[in-house]
This record gives sequence, structure tokens and C-alpha cells, in this order.
Amino acid sequence: MNTGASPGKPTGLRRALLRAPILLYRLRLGRLLGSRFVLINHTGRRTGRPRQTVVEVVDQSAESLTVAAGFGPGSDWYRNLVAQPAASVVHGGRVTAVTAVPMQAEQAAQAMLAYARRHPRAARGLARVMGFTVDGSDADYLAMGRQLHMLRLDFRTAGR
Repeated sequence: MNTGASPGKPTGLRRALLRAPILLYRLRLGRLLGSRFVLINHTGRRTGRPRQTVVEVVDQSAESLTVAAGFGPGSDWYRNLVAQPAASVVHGGRVTAVTAVPMQAEQAAQAMLAYARRHPRAARGLARVMGFTVDGSDADYLAMGRQLHMLRLDFRTAGR
């Protein structure tokens, strides 16, 4: 696996296109994006103001969703959730309270490998967008996952 130049934070037209899915969720059309995407409602770490972002779900279970900071740990949404882990998500048409938990490198590696096995074409495209060149091998996806910053969004229940 090779790592190219980091794509950095999106700006201009690219940023507008990446933020367009938020509008779909606001129009209650988020289901059109399928279960592989989630709207995260979080709090700005400096301003305390409500913020929203849509990201792809890398893995999901009955207890949590796993998401990756595709543009690195400097992504505002990632930094906001690390600073203030209490948030909510819109996924599958439901709003659920979550707690964001940063994942260890080996956990992230396993999550990336599982994602690549389920969605090989999407994984290659995702790797390219994030500045990685992969050959499609398990070893490459494990190495890529170790370099990614991922969060596990644990579903909160009453009393937790």
C-alpha cells in the first residue's frame, strides 16, 4: 500500500458537493442514501453550536456504527466528537443518541478489512479519495485501516 499526498480538507465546489447529502437528510430523504450513510448531529468544540455531517458507515452492529475520518484527524466533525462525544445520528430513518469512542489502530484495521471484503469497489474508491493506493489485498486494507482515524458510535439507551 502506498500513501499519496493527503487530500486535505475539501474546499469550494468539492466541499459543497460533499455537504449536499445533509440537505437530503433535512428533507427527510436520507433513506435515499441507503444504510451505508449516517447523519451525525454533534456540537462544535469551540462554539458549542449544533453541527451536522454525513459520513459513510464502515461497519455496524446492533450496538454501534463505525465511521472513519476520511480527510484525517483534522476533520472538524471528528475533532468535535472527540472533544464532546455525546451526539445523535440519523440512520435508517431513526434518530438515535450515541457516544463517540475513538478506536485503536488495530480495531480500525479490522473494521477497514471487513468493509473492503463487503464492498470491494467502494473500498478501492474510498482508498483513492483518501490518498491511498491499494492493490486489493487484505494486507493493504489492514495497513490502510491502521492509519485511519475511526470512531465507534455506541448507541445510548436510557440510563446509560
